[in-house]
Amino acid sequence: MAISFRQLEIFEKVAQTGHVTRAGEELLLTQSAISMAVSQLEQFTGAPLFERSGRRLILNDRGRLLLAEASGILQAVRRMEQLLQRNGGELTGELLVGGSTTIGNYLLPALLGSFARMYPKTRVQLRVGNTQQVVTWMEEGRLDIAFIEGPCHSRGMIATHWRDDELVVVAGPEHAWGGERKATAEMLASAPWVMRERGSGTREVFETAMDNLGIHYSIALELGHTEAIKNGVASGLGVSCLSRLAVHRELEHGWLVPIASPLALTRSLALIRRRESFRTPLLSAFLDVAEGTWDGADSAGIATGPPG
Repeated sequence: MAISFRQLEIFEKVAQTGHVTRAGEELLLTQSAISMAVSQLEQFTGAPLFERSGRRLILNDRGRLLLAEASGILQAVRRMEQLLQRNGGELTGELLVGGSTTIGNYLLPALLGSFARMYPKTRVQLRVGNTQQVVTWMEEGRLDIAFIEGPCHSRGMIATHWRDDELVVVAGPEHAWGGERKATAEMLASAPWVMRERGSGTREVFETAMDNLGIHYSIALELGHTEAIKNGVASGLGVSCLSRLAVHRELEHGWLVPIASPLALTRSLALIRRRESFRTPLLSAFLDVAEGTWDGADSAGIATGPPG
């Protein structure tokens, strides 16, 4: 039996997600098709590639060895597909795009929709994580291009300004700050903060703003998802600092209230790429769309909020 490109693609996706079901959802394949491909690979190699922990699949040392080779092969084939496209011909191929949480959830879906309509024979896979995770994926070659909302500390990356964003302090409508809707430095210092985990670009901007004013604060609760933070704050667990992109609807409906503060909370959203990366026709087309679609973001159903 020969190993097929599709089997390697499935193996890589299962390794990335850790779940057969999730890999199937992302590749638009049935759970049985995913399981069969993994089983065939393990039969070919003569040993398991994953350890099973409940429903989760965790790469063993043999699986990690295969993943490194498989990822290299998949990247090479994708580059070959893109390089062999004739100038002026219809674009095809697959692009691997990463986005930190706010960008990936609130901005990139509209961009990907625009790109898909313009180039229907292409495929874009979106991977979302915090800023630190996204930069790591770029360093490992698991993404072609990425968008982040925090500073990029990797020397192997080139970061360019993409657009501006503004963070806002928010509280629940019944919170003590909800009356005057403003907070002093002393009030910020004594508040119970509900924030994203370390590695989040939003968390880093918030911490920098607080440190710049010499405000000592405490994080009462760390949550890994923006939606969980919004629900917690609305329920009275504490206050938070989030992108206006993420709380646009909550502020509009009064589920959260904005709190004026002395914090400087504007930030730059950045596009990052590897220093030695080659700008293929597919990547060039995607960047053209990314740099020119945002006047139409609202019409695509994405609440962009003020530019910051």
